[in-house]
Amino acid sequence: MSDIDSIDRRILQALQRDGRISNTQLSEEVNLSASACHRRVQRLEKEGWISGYVALLNPRKMGRPTTVFVEITLSGQADEVLDAFEKAVARVPDVLECHLMAGTADYLLKVVAGDTEDFARIHRRYLATLPGVAQMQSSFALRTVRQTTALPV
Repeated sequence: MSDIDSIDRRILQALQRDGRISNTQLSEEVNLSASACHRRVQRLEKEGWISGYVALLNPRKMGRPTTVFVEITLSGQADEVLDAFEKAVARVPDVLECHLMAGTADYLLKVVAGDTEDFARIHRRYLATLPGVAQMQSSFALRTVRQTTALPV
């Protein structure tokens, strides 16, 4: 994979701000011809700098305004225990993110719910049945201070 230059970086920044920007608008923003800009975007996609395009949904409109971070400690660290947990957690629709951690907890989950009652349902139905769990601690986010999907470019 080749390195990217300052024009590629400006393209990536613009696409992170607005993934639906037209090629014409993008080319004007980065000061390139439309065809050269299009070729660069295609190369960035092909080389994996751009992994996809998505629509970001409003959690409140979707009835999921509550964010809960769940720290999970497993009963062991054997590959089979980790694999079983990861396969099971991947099937929980309310889990947006699952990270294997260094530190006190083995995993950190980001879960969305309608409210505390809905989280109780998610906990009973899914989280409490995850394999290999020895301990679980949930923390409710009171307010989101900063949230972005844009990586520093």
